[in-house]
Amino acid sequence: MGLAQYAIVAVEDHWSVLHDGNVHGDYATKEAAFESAAAAATLALKQGHEVHLSVPGNDPDRSNN
Repeated sequence: MGLAQYAIVAVEDHWSVLHDGNVHGDYATKEAAFESAAAAATLALKQGHEVHLSVPGNDPDRSNN
């Protein structure tokens, strides 16, 4: 099987999930984006893929961490 990579990314004042080079979703919080990515990662894991999930730490310059 392949590798499924998910990264939580800041897009302006919202959060999204980067997967396969495409940005998906528009979430108000990093945690909401993580929950979406974790659900997708669970499915990929069940399908036999290696899974990488990356979430950035808090940035003091962002107000909605």
